[in-house]
Amino acid sequence: MTMIWMIGLLWILQTGPVVCGDLSLLKEPADAIAIRHQALLLDCQAEGDPPINITWYKDGAPLYTSRHRELLDNGSLWIHSFQKKHGSVSDTGEYSCAAQNPHGRLVSRKAKVQLAFLSRFQVNPQPLSVAEGGVARFQCWATAIPGASITWERNRTALLTSDPRFTLLPNGVLQISGVTHEDAGAYRCVAINPAHRRHSEEATLTLTGSINHLEPVILSGPQNQTLTIHQTAILECIASGSPPPIVSWSRLDGTSIGVEGVQVLGSGNLMISDVSVKHSGVYVCAANRPGSRVRRTAQGTLQVQAPPEFVKWPQSVSYAPGDNVSFSCVAQGVPIPTLVWLKNGKYLNPGDNVWLSDDNQTLTIFRVTSIDEALYQCIAENSAGTIQASARLVVTVPNEPPKPPEGVEVLPISSTSILVTWKIPPPEVTDGIIGYVLHIRKAGDPSTSETQEALSKITFKHIVNSLEAGTKYVVFLRTYSPLGASNDSQVITVTTPGTVPRTPDISVTVVNESVVQVEWEASPAVQGYRLEYRKIPSGTFQGTQVLPGNSSSFIYRDLEPSSLYEMKLVAFSASGEGNSSRGYVSLKSATTIHEPVLSACQCEEGEKSVLGIALGIHLGVVVLVLGLLLLFYRKRIRCKTREEGEQVVDSHVLENTQNQGKTQDEEKGSAAEKEELMTQNPPAAPVHLEVIAESGPQGDEPAPGGDLDSP
Repeated sequence: MTMIWMIGLLWILQTGPVVCGDLSLLKEPADAIAIRHQALLLDCQAEGDPPINITWYKDGAPLYTSRHRELLDNGSLWIHSFQKKHGSVSDTGEYSCAAQNPHGRLVSRKAKVQLAFLSRFQVNPQPLSVAEGGVARFQCWATAIPGASITWERNRTALLTSDPRFTLLPNGVLQISGVTHEDAGAYRCVAINPAHRRHSEEATLTLTGSINHLEPVILSGPQNQTLTIHQTAILECIASGSPPPIVSWSRLDGTSIGVEGVQVLGSGNLMISDVSVKHSGVYVCAANRPGSRVRRTAQGTLQVQAPPEFVKWPQSVSYAPGDNVSFSCVAQGVPIPTLVWLKNGKYLNPGDNVWLSDDNQTLTIFRVTSIDEALYQCIAENSAGTIQASARLVVTVPNEPPKPPEGVEVLPISSTSILVTWKIPPPEVTDGIIGYVLHIRKAGDPSTSETQEALSKITFKHIVNSLEAGTKYVVFLRTYSPLGASNDSQVITVTTPGTVPRTPDISVTVVNESVVQVEWEASPAVQGYRLEYRKIPSGTFQGTQVLPGNSSSFIYRDLEPSSLYEMKLVAFSASGEGNSSRGYVSLKSATTIHEPVLSACQCEEGEKSVLGIALGIHLGVVVLVLGLLLLFYRKRIRCKTREEGEQVVDSHVLENTQNQGKTQDEEKGSAAEKEELMTQNPPAAPVHLEVIAESGPQGDEPAPGGDLDSP
């Protein structure tokens, strides 16, 4: 994917834009609320090379002038008397304007125009019976554009808002705390906006006995609501109980609610003025009974939307035929905005030489021709609003292109970045150019996959970041002027340094009470390894061994029996050292396998270790087999003696007795040999060895010795 240099050409120029005579919209129509029979003005002003023609659209269809609609000289639309309907046509809807001059055409954002109105009440206050000293709550609601102002009356007389027991919320809720007999009566609300004034139905408040519940009860908690930034959020929480509960607020995610713009209304309602995206979350109100841990909670979700705003927008440029051009457009908002592109006011779809990528954030035009010369717009839209930005593409045939940059040098400064520098041209050359474009791609990749970065004409060194380590790149520069691009500068190949290698995990095996073998899996990316150990609890590593990169094991000898050791392995390459891998081993229970067996073998270190272990296992098996043979031999002699004693004459009794005595002596001798053999070469099964192997910490600090217990 080609990432071309459409970043910052407005700031590249010091005296004006690269492309003269660009068409741009100075004012666009904004959302509006009109009042019936009153005038409404919708702005639309453009600047650029004349002549500029302004046209208007309503709900996507062309809007023509009439007796009550007039197009002003500056392009704005004047509606003399806004009407809900003119016959079968209404003045309400979505309005947009379009500006056109010889260079192209631009379309404005869509403005939503509504007629102010106030509906009948969908929610009327309901009759209430409240205990003296309790809490009363009335609510009314009507659809209104713009929002209506709500006031309350008792017995058709306006309530005194100065009484702290009365809380009037902007969303049409009336709360009365500490109700008394004087509060009894008929209540109604009054809604007023520019379109109308309405009264709700009346509801009677009567008093009963005293409060019969002691525990806190939340009569109304916060409701889920979705707002746009800069609006005001009202989170209601009204509770009853004896004594009156204390209301507190928190956020479910633990985030602080803050104090800026936050106000408590009445006995516990929360008002957040000028909300922003950071105020989105789940809010929890808690009603706590004083002097106890008894509490009741209710929660509601506040979602705050933000209209789109541009982080990066397209810039006007001039290119020669056959070049590849890219426009970038990045917008942020809540929810995430969608992006669409227009060419001369018409939606642009991918195809032929047009490519949209990165979720429509990048528009690429390959091998531009004169038919690609136009005004291009990026429109970002979400449920909270719409914005647009435009840029002009001019396709020119250069008469005499500028000279390419000279003295280009490239120096790697890290595994992911390089520094590109070039010679400063004379002032007369600098005055005649627009800027430079840096081209970079991986060696071997096609030119269509190269990355291009636009640079100011007063920039003569640049750092390229976000490269891949250990990778060869091809770098060159071009100079741009109003006549087009220069030839390529000297092409330079540079290789970024590789990254430090990863150290493999190690395993530690006990050979005998003073010999251990350390093993790991070798890696072709490793130049070598550094292996060392420390006796716990000592903090100093010793026995350092520097091993080649193809090594996969090493044997440490002459270690101190009945001790704990930590082994540490570090892989390194030309780029530096990697992290360390560590393993722990206990020699406290190890039993010696004769060292001469290991030293007598004329083989590699790894083979010696395996041979020693194999000999130990074989000796154990031999001892076990000898024991079984002796038991079998004794059983056979006894059976044979019993049979011969029943068949021979008395004269042979003495001889049999002597033979039995001889057999007992042989058995004693065999038993002695067995005991000696078992002492020198004990079987492997009873030996208990504990080996602890783990991947050590990322740093090189030794683990504290006090954390290991002997097995």
